[in-house]
Amino acid sequence: MLGMRRTAGPGETAAGDADGADTAATRKAVSKVRFGDLDEWGAEERPHVSVVGAGIGGLALAGALSSMGIPYTVYEQARRLAEVGAGVQLSPNAVRPLLRLGLGPALRERAVAIEAMEVRGWSGRPIARTPLGAECERMFGAPYYAVHRAHLHDALLSLVDPDALRLGERLSEARETGPEGVRLSFEDGTVRGAELVVGADGIHSTVREAFRRDEPEFAGLGIYRGLVPVDALPDTAREPLVRLWLGPGGHFVCYPVAAGEYLSFAATVPMAASPGESWSAPGDPEALRGVFGGWTGLVADVVAAVESTHQWALHDRPPLDVWSSRRLTLLGDAAHPMLPFMAQGANQAVEDAMDLAACLADPAAATTAARLDRYQGLRIPRTAEIQRGSRGNAGILHLPDGPAQRRRDARMAVHAALRDRAMLYAHETGRSVVPSPA
Repeated sequence: MLGMRRTAGPGETAAGDADGADTAATRKAVSKVRFGDLDEWGAEERPHVSVVGAGIGGLALAGALSSMGIPYTVYEQARRLAEVGAGVQLSPNAVRPLLRLGLGPALRERAVAIEAMEVRGWSGRPIARTPLGAECERMFGAPYYAVHRAHLHDALLSLVDPDALRLGERLSEARETGPEGVRLSFEDGTVRGAELVVGADGIHSTVREAFRRDEPEFAGLGIYRGLVPVDALPDTAREPLVRLWLGPGGHFVCYPVAAGEYLSFAATVPMAASPGESWSAPGDPEALRGVFGGWTGLVADVVAAVESTHQWALHDRPPLDVWSSRRLTLLGDAAHPMLPFMAQGANQAVEDAMDLAACLADPAAATTAARLDRYQGLRIPRTAEIQRGSRGNAGILHLPDGPAQRRRDARMAVHAALRDRAMLYAHETGRSVVPSPA
């Protein structure tokens, strides 16, 4: 999904409202980050990178390219950057590289460091609890954050050269013209040549069509998403927790964002037919209350306080075997759109961006094609595994009360230890130049 900057909501500030010194300091700090000795490259080996899409993955890549002095342009179809009101969970595997890009101050100011993740049944019965907080930082070198998507987008945008961002540029085709370049055709009739193209253009990616012409697959589920001011909720809503309630046919997730001023919620329900994949379709608060109003505790309080919501029909696509060629590659949802049931969509986009930046900075690779091949070799196995795991969770989270549900709950309790998240959280990406295969 292409990222779009939104205007500030109640109690929030838009990007750039903070004093300019903070942004300048961030850029200065980022300018010192290096992923390799680029002086070893010849000028002809440092292609201009055309990034299609100004979402989380595209902006993370642009920020990393800025840090390395690699020229780039970001093409975004939206004429004005805006972002819907929703939360994002950032696990340590993405937080560590974001800190290296200099986003620590922005995250500490606007995100919420989560102390634990709690899972309950729809009636309030405890199922599992995973400690995070200081233990997560000790074990994985970074906190677990919950952040308003717009605030994360704003922070990433501060890393990008404004002159390199082109809005209102809707791509209609990306076609490799030979070993030296790519032809980019835009809907307004403009045609541009490019040396290297990265499709970060979301689940409806145009760039992806160069590798496979498939369609998003509807999961039979939809999510109501939105924000509720914590002042409208009981004091327990202020606790820095990610909370999940599991019930027959649906589940409910909530956590604080925006420095604790709002509670972000996501309520998953069956959906008979897809109205189309959209982050911003309006939802019906009364329909939300009809499903979750009888659930216990904070769930009922949140849905009672909801005044407006968006509904998102859930789609993914099968994993790709190949997503890079000589001059084209993909990242984020364009490469591996996944259901949100491992809370890894944004995190994997950041991982992609940092691994791609590291591969592009590798002076040992003889060609751009070799760098892109190394990148997909690093990313495809990991993202495919997470895609499959996310799809599998869609079935087990919504079991009716009974023997299968009790077996699931027992497994969740056994595997709630933080060390059991190491496959996700301990993964290192983009830290240094990736060695090329012998």
